[in-house]
Amino acid sequence: MTTMTPTDWLRAHPQVRTIRVAASDLNGQPRGKRIPTRFAGKVVEEGTRFPLSALNLDIWGEDIDDSPLVFETGDADGVLRPTERGFMPMPWLSAPTGLLPIWMFHEDGRPFDGDPRHALARVVERYKARGLTPVAAVELEFFLIDDSGKSLQVPISPRSGKRRKAAEVLSIRALDAFDEFFTDLYDACEEMDIPADTAISEAGLGQFEINLMHQDDALRAADDAWLFKMLVKGMARRHGFAASFMAKPYEDYAGSGLHVHFSVLDRDGNNIFDDGGPKGSDALRHAIAGCLKAMPDSMLIFAPHANSYDRLVPENHAPTGIAWAYENRTAAIRVPAGNPAARRIEHRVAGGDVNPYLHLAAVLGAALTGIEDGEEPPAPITGNAYALDLPQVPNTWAEAIDAFDRSERMKRIFAPMLIQNLLLTKRQEMHYMAELTPQEQVEIYLDTV
Repeated sequence: MTTMTPTDWLRAHPQVRTIRVAASDLNGQPRGKRIPTRFAGKVVEEGTRFPLSALNLDIWGEDIDDSPLVFETGDADGVLRPTERGFMPMPWLSAPTGLLPIWMFHEDGRPFDGDPRHALARVVERYKARGLTPVAAVELEFFLIDDSGKSLQVPISPRSGKRRKAAEVLSIRALDAFDEFFTDLYDACEEMDIPADTAISEAGLGQFEINLMHQDDALRAADDAWLFKMLVKGMARRHGFAASFMAKPYEDYAGSGLHVHFSVLDRDGNNIFDDGGPKGSDALRHAIAGCLKAMPDSMLIFAPHANSYDRLVPENHAPTGIAWAYENRTAAIRVPAGNPAARRIEHRVAGGDVNPYLHLAAVLGAALTGIEDGEEPPAPITGNAYALDLPQVPNTWAEAIDAFDRSERMKRIFAPMLIQNLLLTKRQEMHYMAELTPQEQVEIYLDTV
């Protein structure tokens, strides 16, 4: 992990002639500016300015109708300052370029509550107040896609010159077919200090998963996921095809998920989920209960787009029933087997199209609510969750929006401004998406989410 200051990084990379400064909006889209390097020092020292509304745009990048951040308040500016991450290269661009992640504050220094990174920071502070530290690792699934024709298809392999029109789970052949892409991707992760670990092929056409190593800094774990999504999409275009994290690009194949594994450390660095045995501690059960009880209300975070709900169908590698289990991938909440010291929760509901900051805030916030309230979960299930009579997650965008709107639990996790902004955004998107064909929706989501 680099400790180089932004100023030192610029001095060490004199070939960099321009920089990008970027913050995440509510949809996880990077919003920012291109700046010549000669003026970068001012951004590092003083920050830069965007309208507060820039972090609350819809998926098309348009203002939100009736947003209090636009005309009602004169579309006022916020001040964006560098995060702890500092500069990093953008290896998918042809010219040497530096990327500086930023986040938004008010003029008086207060965090802007509509910034999704600040939403996660709020949750982390709740943990810190109890002497606790969440440890998180993210698994991201994505598709490599040839989108040059009228319909989406798997890209032609640069190695074989052939197009493999079948899914291949855990296939070395599928990985090797795009070896140049994956080699460049892993090299770029090293340059950007993104801890990319194992890659596998998955159950969809041209679908792959890469795991990011766990971090005892939840903000950094979310940063890794946000930057990784940006990198994968940019690097794929450099290789002549698309990469997409959209939940369901192909009707007849499984969609893409984003799973998070997490545990919690106490002040002494001990895992509070570990009781020395296979079942886990009381704190593990309380955290599971919090996640299960918040799940229906959180679906707008876990499935934020119209296409998200195409993924949530039974027996298609996406959880639909609200349940937990030991070592069972059909359950929404899985407790993996293994060394008790590494006892953790895997939250398996979200699609690959989520905002990593809001996703991690929702998961960790729900778990902490369960711990704080000493909640108890139902008994763990066994067998196929799809075959059981279980309470179900909302299966439409409209239901998820309404559940988020009514939720008291979400008010314990997210600031009122963020809740209001997200609801306005998603209702506007739902209105305009209804006017589009499925193909037009795919065209929008393919590169954005």
